[in-house]
Amino acid sequence: MDEEEPVQRAPSPDVTGKQAATVPDIDPVAEKKLVRKLDLHIIPFVMLLYLFSFLDRVNIGNARLYGLEEDLGLTGNQYQTAVSILFVTYLLAEVPSNLVLKKFTPSRWISFITTAWGIIATLTGVTQSYAGLIVCRLLLGLVEGGLFPGAAVYLTLFYTKRELALRVGYLFISAAIAGAVGGLLAYGIGSMDGVAGQRGWRWILILEGLPSFVLGIATWFLLADDPETAFYLSSEEKHLIKVRRDRQLGQTSSAQRFHKADVYAALKDWKVYAFCAGQFGTDTMLYGYSTFLPTIIKGLGTWSTAQTQALTIPCYCLGALSYVVAARISDSQQRRGLYTVLFGGISVIGYGILISDSSTGVHYLGCFLVAMGLYVTCGVRNLLRCLSFLRSSTIHERGKSNKFSSRSIALVCQDVFTLTLGSLQLPLAWLPNNSPRYGKRTTATGLQLTIGNSSGIMAPFVRPLFNSLVLHTPNKYS
Repeated sequence: MDEEEPVQRAPSPDVTGKQAATVPDIDPVAEKKLVRKLDLHIIPFVMLLYLFSFLDRVNIGNARLYGLEEDLGLTGNQYQTAVSILFVTYLLAEVPSNLVLKKFTPSRWISFITTAWGIIATLTGVTQSYAGLIVCRLLLGLVEGGLFPGAAVYLTLFYTKRELALRVGYLFISAAIAGAVGGLLAYGIGSMDGVAGQRGWRWILILEGLPSFVLGIATWFLLADDPETAFYLSSEEKHLIKVRRDRQLGQTSSAQRFHKADVYAALKDWKVYAFCAGQFGTDTMLYGYSTFLPTIIKGLGTWSTAQTQALTIPCYCLGALSYVVAARISDSQQRRGLYTVLFGGISVIGYGILISDSSTGVHYLGCFLVAMGLYVTCGVRNLLRCLSFLRSSTIHERGKSNKFSSRSIALVCQDVFTLTLGSLQLPLAWLPNNSPRYGKRTTATGLQLTIGNSSGIMAPFVRPLFNSLVLHTPNKYS
């Protein structure tokens, strides 16, 4: 019998000729099994972390409807200041948090910040003054700031570039779910108004903060620091992750260590700042909508506070569902820009309806349309007509030096203009995904999120300013 000729697999598109000769082939069945296991053990936990982070950050909007302003004696723009002040320390914490993530290990560091924000979020419910509220918001921003950029970098330790987009996008599903859960919880917890002599807004903040404290303790034991320490992976699966990483361009052992030169490289790369501009635009819409949706809906009619909370839930559910559908379709087609522009346009239409002279029902429809496009434009990443740009820039960088610093990490200029027009594209997965070197990846991701989240300082003041200058109609528009 003739000896069977071995099957020759085509090398990965991210592998050079030299790498293809040294990196072993990967069994596709074993790889699919590995990815499913990673999804089972990592994604639900990371989504839960970001869900409670986002919930504790924006539940002040729900608390406002249950007497927060009256009890603390807030006047003028003091409520808006309390909302926005969180992002001052949030921004300052993002880059430093990413830089110390590996030193303290992800399980210890993320456990610490989660437990800390759970304590602070809970104690916000017992504050007695405007000054106390400001202090709590500042401290909350300080410890929450490290979660999202840290989670984005953490996922790169386990997933390849083609897999990472959908996984980072799941975090934005968490944001939509947090809005729905927050409205549902506020609907139920608000009925505790007067229990033990405490107002409803206090119970909302206390009871929504406690789960974060418990989750922080669990993180210490359940979150693996890297593939080598993952208790749920066998030795063969750990080796497979290493092989998968080696097949990607620039993913060398040296690239996974921290180098100061990589930090400077990120700070000098103009393409990083292009990403930052894009995220600033998207986050303005995200934080404005998420924080003020209860106020917007309450201003549309004569509903009670409980009814208002209930009416926020379907909006967030549609946002989450829209993202799941769009992410699946775009991932199967590997086309991101088309869906980003399409759903960004839907959000623009939604805001157009909100500022129109229409009935209450039509305005409520506008809230749905904004949510439908918002979470897709936040979550669907990658670049329109940029894959060829990525290839050429990568080869060009490798030709400059024997020491491969990192892959190009930015969006081409037309994406920034697209962001400005409302079709906001948030390439959170593309940036860390295409920066193989750990130092540059952590710095660039932290910087991108720092500048992007600075929109949270501005967002609370946009609605009242827009109302007073243009609409003269309070509490309706974000």
